[in-house]
Amino acid sequence: MPILEGQDVTKYFGGLAAVSHIDFHVDQGEIVGLIGPNGAGKTTLFNLISGAIPFKSGGIIFKGQKLNGLKPHQICKMGVSRTFQETKVFADMPVLQNVLMGAFFGTPTHISGADAAKEASQALESVGLSAMSATPVHDLTLVNQKRVEVARALATKPELLLLDELMAGLNATETSETMELVTKIRDTGISIFMVEHVMKAIMGICGRIMVLHHGEKIADGTCQEIAANKTVIEVYLGEETHAGS
Repeated sequence: MPILEGQDVTKYFGGLAAVSHIDFHVDQGEIVGLIGPNGAGKTTLFNLISGAIPFKSGGIIFKGQKLNGLKPHQICKMGVSRTFQETKVFADMPVLQNVLMGAFFGTPTHISGADAAKEASQALESVGLSAMSATPVHDLTLVNQKRVEVARALATKPELLLLDELMAGLNATETSETMELVTKIRDTGISIFMVEHVMKAIMGICGRIMVLHHGEKIADGTCQEIAANKTVIEVYLGEETHAGS
């Protein structure tokens, strides 16, 4: 059953269609990958879903409610949270305070300081950063800064998590550990829609993949179907990619 649906979603910047007449869906409990060349419209689609940029053509529906016209904080409180392509953290603040922002401002109802601290601590534990709660974020490695951003998103109590290039810049070990983290998050009942260029991650944990090119959806299917799709190979993969490789 879809938790998120897009119907004929279109966004122009001037005369350029950054996203053009896209239909898509994410089912409850799925990890769906979103791939395509740079400039294909992937982050634009995430910005439309999260309310970061407005659009007038088409509709995006979360749990039966249209997101069109809503502000980012309203969408977040409904249960949609995200991370960003370039990590956006409060670098001079300790890890715990970063995550508290999500607990205080992203949850759908008022929350006390004690309850927010509990939610933030649980989110940090879930991403493996409990021991670093007092550390200023600027002292963390890139992979741990990304985990802070994930923890802050989790502290909003989302039902859908949008991950924008979470694996970018990570080494092989960090990528494998982050893949395990994403799967663990899904196993808690949170559906995941993820933009990623690291094909090992996409093929390793996604149940389904959607491909964009020049703002248009050119494919949508299982890892095996996408890896064998000649159009996807031509415009993005370059050569045939085998699921799990």
